[in-house]
Amino acid sequence: MRSRRFIAAMLPLLLSGCLFGGGGDDRAPSRTPIRPDPRGPVTLNLPTSRETQQCFADLSTGDVRFSPLPDRDYGGGCRVIGAVQLIDIGLPVSGLKAMRCPLARTFIAWIRNAAVPAARELLDGELVRVETYGTYSCRGIVGGSAASAGKISEHGLGNAVDVAAFILRDGRRVTVQHGWRSSDPRERDFLRVIHKSACRRFATVLGPDYNAAHYNHFHFDMGRGPFCR
Repeated sequence: MRSRRFIAAMLPLLLSGCLFGGGGDDRAPSRTPIRPDPRGPVTLNLPTSRETQQCFADLSTGDVRFSPLPDRDYGGGCRVIGAVQLIDIGLPVSGLKAMRCPLARTFIAWIRNAAVPAARELLDGELVRVETYGTYSCRGIVGGSAASAGKISEHGLGNAVDVAAFILRDGRRVTVQHGWRSSDPRERDFLRVIHKSACRRFATVLGPDYNAAHYNHFHFDMGRGPFCR
């Protein structure tokens, strides 16, 4: 009963940001391969934008330990500008590489304000770890349309993260792969609530209902949008 009241209270706010439109990122293999420069990345001497400076300040005041990363051009259209390496956000997160600061800030807010309370209310547990499939990867958009062929994925800009699983203090592991259509309604409710919350925060949110490529993770990015599936 408590789970149902929680979902009923959350859904109007969560659904208000879950708009369908505009192009996702992570779909099927791109027709044109994107390859980084085999000689390695080039460090760029760029001024730090005000947006990035403000983001660094926001992370610092939010008790986040992080390291600013140099701006780099990896070749093949892959460039990571205004990025950070997250060190400590209050609970461990696996698989994170370089991520643009606004993505990192939004990701942390989603974990703290959506995933943590939803685990407590819907699973009666304490979230102690989040597992991801990573952030930066120099590749093209995985998308079926001819218009998307050869275009850089948001992963190639350090502007996307793929989330796979949630670990609770009592040892339970809730995965997107098995939990999205689990026989346990609590796991299904938990994953749907945090998915809808993500739609209010990120530009693009893709999950198992989008296509078979997302059977085992949520894709979040801060690129084009809003797009939520």
